[in-house]
Amino acid sequence: MIVNKNNTTMDTILLSKNTIYTSKYNNILKTIARSAHRKIIGLTDNNLPFFGNDIWTLYELSWLNNKGLPQVSIGKLIFNYDSKNLIESKSLKLYLHSFMQIKFNSWNDVRYVIERDLSMCTESKVYLSLFRLNEIKVQSINHFNGHCIDEQDIEINDYHVNPNYLSKAISTKIVKETLVSHLFKSNCPLTNQPDWGSIMIYYKGFSINYELLLRYLISFRNHNEFHEQCIERIFNDISNFCNPKELTVYARYTRRGGIDINPWRSNIPFSPTCLRLVRQ
Repeated sequence: MIVNKNNTTMDTILLSKNTIYTSKYNNILKTIARSAHRKIIGLTDNNLPFFGNDIWTLYELSWLNNKGLPQVSIGKLIFNYDSKNLIESKSLKLYLHSFMQIKFNSWNDVRYVIERDLSMCTESKVYLSLFRLNEIKVQSINHFNGHCIDEQDIEINDYHVNPNYLSKAISTKIVKETLVSHLFKSNCPLTNQPDWGSIMIYYKGFSINYELLLRYLISFRNHNEFHEQCIERIFNDISNFCNPKELTVYARYTRRGGIDINPWRSNIPFSPTCLRLVRQ
């Protein structure tokens, strides 16, 4: 059972409940401890094999200026991988919705309040960038660079997460390559709603068999786990079974409720491009 810092169990988290949207500012944010899941996959916060962050894109963010004129923005939130807590996604949606009829003197005031509240909840500094629509209107649809492993003529019958596919996945050949799959799907552990994503895996080490890696990724199809937790599990499984010297796992998920979540974990310096994929 996962418990947040206020001893709130999964059963009481908003994501699985009917809720009433409010037009009054409401710090309704709920948290989930990162350490609980990491313990399940054999990691401790004091000895993590990776670093990284979680990039959340906010497409439905609005408030009023001091004259009552609505303002709209696209926001980019960055959560540190070593923050104590995750933010439960539906609570964030309700929290952001509560800004809609609130007057702010400036965009900086909005950014300050959101950063303050989220930093308090996660117990780590959270960074928010706000963009006017005309600042990003020329943004193009992009693609992960790398070799796509999806077009394989194989039969699949295992849709429950199975890291054993990786146990015999390496050869004796040393390579450095980037592999991409768009077939990834997992499910929200509270609502069982699907989380669709594209995954980029860069590694340097013994060559990983494409078929076995794809089977492993597809085995998440009926797996219930949050976005960030899936990526940490994938990083940890590849690290343990394939032992690459360098490893980066970066996922970009499709949006739900006006938010997409894009976590990455790496053991080398990595600067993720905040590219918008075709399904985002």
